[in-house]
Amino acid sequence: MATTIKDIYQYIDSLAPFETQMDFDNAGLLVGRECAYVDKVLVSLDITTPVIREAVNIGAQLIVAHHPVIFNPIKKVSDTDMTGEKVLMLAENRIGAICAHTNLDAAQGGVNELLAKRLGLTGLEHLHMDGEDREGRTYGIGRVGTWNANIPLTAKDFAEKVKQDLNAAGVRYVDAGKPVCRVAVGGGSCGSMLRDAVAAGCDTFVTADVKYDVFLSAMEQGINLLDAGHFATEDIVMRPLADLLQTAFPQVTVTKSTVHKEVFASI
Repeated sequence: MATTIKDIYQYIDSLAPFETQMDFDNAGLLVGRECAYVDKVLVSLDITTPVIREAVNIGAQLIVAHHPVIFNPIKKVSDTDMTGEKVLMLAENRIGAICAHTNLDAAQGGVNELLAKRLGLTGLEHLHMDGEDREGRTYGIGRVGTWNANIPLTAKDFAEKVKQDLNAAGVRYVDAGKPVCRVAVGGGSCGSMLRDAVAAGCDTFVTADVKYDVFLSAMEQGINLLDAGHFATEDIVMRPLADLLQTAFPQVTVTKSTVHKEVFASI
């Protein structure tokens, strides 16, 4: 039986229900027709112009991404701005776009759970509980876990481990002088959840896009704070998602983007 965009949307919705996305978000089927047939899917953290070209080159009819290709409301679709240009490219090449954003961040098996597991944390619990989905599964942004206390690490040691585990371009960190044991993670821009990490009794918080004042606050509150970068803390979900899609739709070729990588370098 031929696979449609709707089939893939419904499968992703079963893993990370779109109705659980945060109020500010714009996740879902953002470009394309539900009834369009799909035999090739490209998976990428972002839908950039090079990623769209990659989809065209491999003959994909659908891109499944994390970050929404349309985030803020738009009043026109033209080549006079970047969002309009990308939407035009997708439409002109008959490529659909499904974006699973904060719903995938919060879901069981989603971004934050995979991030915590990648860093070797155990005994995982929610950093912030948002509720239960229609299947009765709890969901929420962030996770808290335990780093093996038999291998004590300083913040610097743990930052080096995080960089290696995530293949991050670099890790900025505040060393509050505490050994790493109880660790909170928030994939992407979760600096505002520092207070949640402190309230959860964590000595360490790993996230991205941290502002200067948040680093200062971490030092004052006595919690190690690591910024491993937005791409590195979230791209870890894309390969597992591609594998899940490939297993669910064996008749479809699912490929993870090879052109989309970290956008910055460190010296």
